[in-house]
Amino acid sequence: MKEAVNRRRTTEDGRQSKKNRSTIVFTVVCGLLTVVLFSCNSTYTPKPKGYFKIDFPEKKYQVFDQAGYPYSFEYPVYATVVKDSTFFGEATENPWWINVDFPQFHGRIYISYKDPQKYNIDTLIKQTFNLTGKHTSKAYSIEDTLLATPNGVHGVFFTVGGDVATANQFMLTDTTKHFLRGALYFDATPNTDSLGIVNRFLLEDMKHLINTFKWRN
Repeated sequence: MKEAVNRRRTTEDGRQSKKNRSTIVFTVVCGLLTVVLFSCNSTYTPKPKGYFKIDFPEKKYQVFDQAGYPYSFEYPVYATVVKDSTFFGEATENPWWINVDFPQFHGRIYISYKDPQKYNIDTLIKQTFNLTGKHTSKAYSIEDTLLATPNGVHGVFFTVGGDVATANQFMLTDTTKHFLRGALYFDATPNTDSLGIVNRFLLEDMKHLINTFKWRN
């Protein structure tokens, strides 16, 4: 008799245990379905990529006007002008190649100077367009804008869109005695998003350099 009662209690306990487990599983499933349904009906807003905050210095300029150079211009006080003595391991063809360095931003404007009397001016202009065109594999756009400054300096400004090594370039010439090319590079992997804000900041400085540029006869 006792054994029969015990077996019945064991059976009832097993049924109760299964019932409890079923209740728990049902509750969990209902909870998951509620979360899924709520998520489907809610608006998802993706968060934009975050980048380090950059503190930009105040815009102030100084004059580059060294004796012997065939040009002068204004550049930021937070930049330095360094004479460039090599070009791809070779000596520069004249002593008037310089770099405008921006140490805070790991950027540099490479400035090269050529004499149109030594080179055909049309060849120099064609070479400049060809150098800019080398970025077409990664660029989604290349815009060229004619320049005419208050100081009577003429040239072309190039804006290259995309993850390219240099997004801002320019050339200046008087077509007879002087020809100069400038290009802004960064010591970093090209990335339009992360470099965009710095590019825009230094673009103002490039434009100021161009607008204050003067040839020496």
